[in-house]
Amino acid sequence: MNFNGRLVALSLAAALGLGACASGTDLGYVWQSASGHLAMLNAARPVPDWVVDGQSPDKLKERLALSQHIRRFASRELKLPDNPSYTRYADLKRPAAIWNVVAAPELSLKLKTWCFPIAGCVGYRGYFDESAAEAQAERLRAQGLEASVYPVPAYSTLGWMNWAGGDPLLNTFINYREAELARLLFHELAHQVLYVKNDTTFNESFATAVERLGVERYLASAAKTQDTSREWLDFLERRRAFRELTRGTRERLSALYDSELPAERQRAEKDEIMRAFRAGYAALRERWGGDPARFRLSDRWVARANNATFGAQAAYDELVPGFEALFELQGRDWERFYAAARQLAERPKDERHRFLKEIAGA
Repeated sequence: MNFNGRLVALSLAAALGLGACASGTDLGYVWQSASGHLAMLNAARPVPDWVVDGQSPDKLKERLALSQHIRRFASRELKLPDNPSYTRYADLKRPAAIWNVVAAPELSLKLKTWCFPIAGCVGYRGYFDESAAEAQAERLRAQGLEASVYPVPAYSTLGWMNWAGGDPLLNTFINYREAELARLLFHELAHQVLYVKNDTTFNESFATAVERLGVERYLASAAKTQDTSREWLDFLERRRAFRELTRGTRERLSALYDSELPAERQRAEKDEIMRAFRAGYAALRERWGGDPARFRLSDRWVARANNATFGAQAAYDELVPGFEALFELQGRDWERFYAAARQLAERPKDERHRFLKEIAGA
């Protein structure tokens, strides 16, 4: 890449919030962030180009057509942004868009945070190369932290890259079942509606609420087969049961870490809590049955679960009931709901969290 290319890459990194940390500039991280995203943008082509390409498999053409149907529904019915995002497709030749690294102390669920110009402070750090993510995790473990690496099928640039074609569809998720594909697109587009610096829990809970409510609307308004609806309901039930199990485990761990027990006793009780968690998951898996391959990611998550993974998952769950209640208070009107969420975002962090928990009856 020439000098002008490097300038573009650094500008991209700053725009994405993937570049300089508040504590100083990590040029290696800036470079991998910018060059990785540029490579993804360069690999993306408009969906119509893939459809008319004689080399494109028929299945891919069908999935791309479905994605555009979902994309139009998102803007028309859910009032999500109508822009270039998800109108292009890229095959990254890898199983994930990025790999996130999360870390937390041995006896705490509080995530280590990294701070960026646009995104603010977040409890994860993304890498386009899995080995680089694993190396970062090892460095964090050497500091005495519990660390974990997990694959991410898609991420949002918050609308900052729509001038360059927007966020593309990717091979990492294009073959998801219909309702799950809709869920992911609704979630990522929701981040373009509302994003608050330094509040991952608010942002992810908002997007998760939009995805849940959006898929409900999608399945109700379209002539979907009974199988599609059943698949979605089964997915929701599995996710509900899994998150209930993890939420209970988080609560037990949090209470333990907040206690005045000596560290040695906390470690022993933590081990018992984790054994109970894995036994609970094994019982769920036996009840679910079906193709074991479908649970490969959750099996891996459970096997590697630690304070960091539990802390990261909390961001996607904690305030969702409050946002769903806010949607009802706004008469299930999407534009009013987004306006109310934006107004709520202007309040201090503790106040907006407290409000959402109160209206949810928590």
